[in-house]
Amino acid sequence: MSRREASLNSVYLVLGLLALLALQSWWFGARQTEVVAYSEFESQLASGRVERVVVTDQQMIAYLKSPSPNGMTRLATNRVEAEVATRLAPFKVPYSREPSSGFLSQLLGWTAPALIFVGIWYFVMRRAGGKDGLGGLLSVGKSHAKLLFEKNTGVTFADVAGVDEAKEELREVVDFRKDPKRYGRLGAHIPKGVLLVGPPGTGKTLLARAIAGEAGVTFLSTNGAEFVEMFVGVGAARVRDLFEQARQNAPAIIFIDELDALGRARGAYGIGGHDEKEQTLNQLLAEMDGFDTSAGVILLAATNRPEILDPALLRAGRFDRQVLVDRPDRKGRLDVLAVHVRKVLLDADVKLDEVASMTAGFAGADLANLVNEAALLATRRGAAAVAMGDFNAAIERIVAGLEKKTRVLRPQERRAVAFHEMGHALVAMALPGTDVVRKVSIIPRGIGALGYTIQRPTEDRFLLTRPEMLDKLAVLIAGRAAEMLVLQTPSTGAADDLVKATSLARALVLRYGMDATLGLVAYEEERQALLPVEASLAPTRQHSEETLREVDHAVRAALQDAFDVATRILTKGRAVLDQGAELLIARETLEEADLALLREALLKTQGQ
Repeated sequence: MSRREASLNSVYLVLGLLALLALQSWWFGARQTEVVAYSEFESQLASGRVERVVVTDQQMIAYLKSPSPNGMTRLATNRVEAEVATRLAPFKVPYSREPSSGFLSQLLGWTAPALIFVGIWYFVMRRAGGKDGLGGLLSVGKSHAKLLFEKNTGVTFADVAGVDEAKEELREVVDFRKDPKRYGRLGAHIPKGVLLVGPPGTGKTLLARAIAGEAGVTFLSTNGAEFVEMFVGVGAARVRDLFEQARQNAPAIIFIDELDALGRARGAYGIGGHDEKEQTLNQLLAEMDGFDTSAGVILLAATNRPEILDPALLRAGRFDRQVLVDRPDRKGRLDVLAVHVRKVLLDADVKLDEVASMTAGFAGADLANLVNEAALLATRRGAAAVAMGDFNAAIERIVAGLEKKTRVLRPQERRAVAFHEMGHALVAMALPGTDVVRKVSIIPRGIGALGYTIQRPTEDRFLLTRPEMLDKLAVLIAGRAAEMLVLQTPSTGAADDLVKATSLARALVLRYGMDATLGLVAYEEERQALLPVEASLAPTRQHSEETLREVDHAVRAALQDAFDVATRILTKGRAVLDQGAELLIARETLEEADLALLREALLKTQGQ
């Protein structure tokens, strides 16, 4: 028993004895005292039997000279005002005073308001402090990390696909944790920290959950935003408490998701007002420096904004490993699809390899959403299983947007859209190195798309040559070329195409050094951000006005050359353009079989 418990027991014993003595005193006093009416009390006074009287605020107690026949030695009565007693005495009737309230009522009268106030205060503090009630305010510096164990996550490495390299890196960390002697026999030590870096939706958090399921050790999961508070010092206290919990439950793994909310570079905020964030980051750096590798604690973190992290976080000794979790390649997408279709009933015509080839650039979360959308479409049409057509429709919905069945175009607009989209399709068919055209439609989709042409690569491409980039420019500008060739006037339908074409042309000139006039100079650095960067946040250019003028001329020339190429192709294949546009107006959508016939006719006009 501790000293504190012993002292508390002594206090309880003394209080119990005092209560017992008070009860004994009250009991003996009650046995010797008779409560009588006030008129009887005055009779006893008049008879001379009373030795002395004790007067209190509420009562008068008379001590008798000798015990009464029933053995009582004292008489007690409630006080009556003198005026009332004088008026009632001549009538020779018993009279007494009834107290308006007892002791309990008086006690409640004093304590009830205080109890009501305390109750309201407790309710307010409980709402403010969450489920901890009044303790919520007192635990503001406590970590909000969730403690997970192997059985809690329900996710293992078998549920993670498409990121084999990252999975192997993390599997080694788990194995090191399970069998440190095997990995340490040559002097190696376990990494202090592992940072998962990658675009959103690639499976960083899923990998962390898989580690929790595989490691078989305590897993503390939290978010970088949990440490950010308006009060200076609270975030640092939560960091200390988090690492203290990990040490007490070692071996353990700490996972901090969205590390950029906590670890943004110091001094990047301007002047003042950011003491809390910097103190929290400083505390995290101190805790990671103080890591003892023998304590069995590993820090795992994830972010999709590594470019804004403080350099002190990224050095060796803190995050020893930085693991890239990138978008999967074709084989990876096939593996991811295989994982997500486990609980989906598939039709015999479904070819996952073909779905994987049509979803270049999709992350793991996108593929999971694709499978779910396909299942929903099949359910909506009352099918017994998910067919290949459902996957195609789901891809269109994700890429092009929701179909606008209620939007009705005028005949002139339908004709303009048909020639515009057929221009894209035919130029893409005529040029080598472009992606395969799989579908053309003039059904409005999304926010502003009045029609769309879907191209999907047959294989993943990681490198583009200058001719291939110029071919892409010609395909992008081909819609405007078709409008000018047939309608003799441009329309607003090419606005998005022009934005994409201009961006590609500027990259060709400024970033890749593919313009002969400007030479082998990179006038713009490629941003390594995993999230889209606003144009206002792009770095300022460091070249002269004369160079800017040459850049503008080069970009304009590249776009004009692409326009000329598209116009030449469509002029030679004008008959095929008219035929395809009329067919598109009649059917609204052309699939691969229809497009294959148009392609054969187009290649004949081009002499290919």
